[in-house]
Amino acid sequence: MALDGCGQLCKCILIIFNIIFALVGFAMLGLGLWLRFSSETRGFFNIDLNTQQFVIGVSVLIVLGAVILLVAVFGDYGTCNENRTALGVFSCLLAILAGVEAGAGVYAYIRSDEVGEQLAKLYMTVYAQYVNKGDPGLAATLSMFHNVLHCCGLIGALDLLVKKTCPETGFFETFTLPACSTVIINLFESKAPLMLGLFLGTAAALLSPQQRDPSPPPPYILLSSTTVLSPPNQDPVVFTPLPVIIPVADALTSYPSIFSYTNNL
Repeated sequence: MALDGCGQLCKCILIIFNIIFALVGFAMLGLGLWLRFSSETRGFFNIDLNTQQFVIGVSVLIVLGAVILLVAVFGDYGTCNENRTALGVFSCLLAILAGVEAGAGVYAYIRSDEVGEQLAKLYMTVYAQYVNKGDPGLAATLSMFHNVLHCCGLIGALDLLVKKTCPETGFFETFTLPACSTVIINLFESKAPLMLGLFLGTAAALLSPQQRDPSPPPPYILLSSTTVLSPPNQDPVVFTPLPVIIPVADALTSYPSIFSYTNNL
């Protein structure tokens, strides 16, 4: 069905949102599958306590990327075809994803020390394996850590072992760029409320597209000027004619033949 101007705008917003969402999910899923099945990192998924954090991180990356990609597919299909069923599935999956996001934020806030330590161990595992093997998937993971947290290696920008994956810095910033393990632990210990707000804000951003349902407007009935609507099951209205009084003089003038006939009788 045709959409009005507001409906078309909401439809475009949803399409753009789902395209971005699909790209993010595809990138996460691709990186997770690379780390899972790469010849350099495949052995990490055996039972080994030294790489447990890495295995958990990659598994979460794969599952989250697949769910995000699935949500984006339902959203794009439902929006482009104006399919209410697909849009309903999209809204449900998006609500579940937002709920998981909010729950993760609350858990990270309550157990901030433990979460920071586990994430720092994950970084250390990726760092050590990249230094030993130089796998491109590990390089991409390190680059994500370094650019998001704006840090570098174990000693900062002077860490030549992972210099290629660190963000570009000026001369003075080379000596002040912090180490990533320290940044990760401090991030969850000293900025736990900020992290909680970030998680909850992301969950709210995920829920907001559900308010932009591009459903068609209700149909309108066009009534012509000759259409008469009457309430159903109603008795007809009978109008009593009003008596009309005609003056005698007017009557004689208007109907002289009647009076002539009467006089002849």
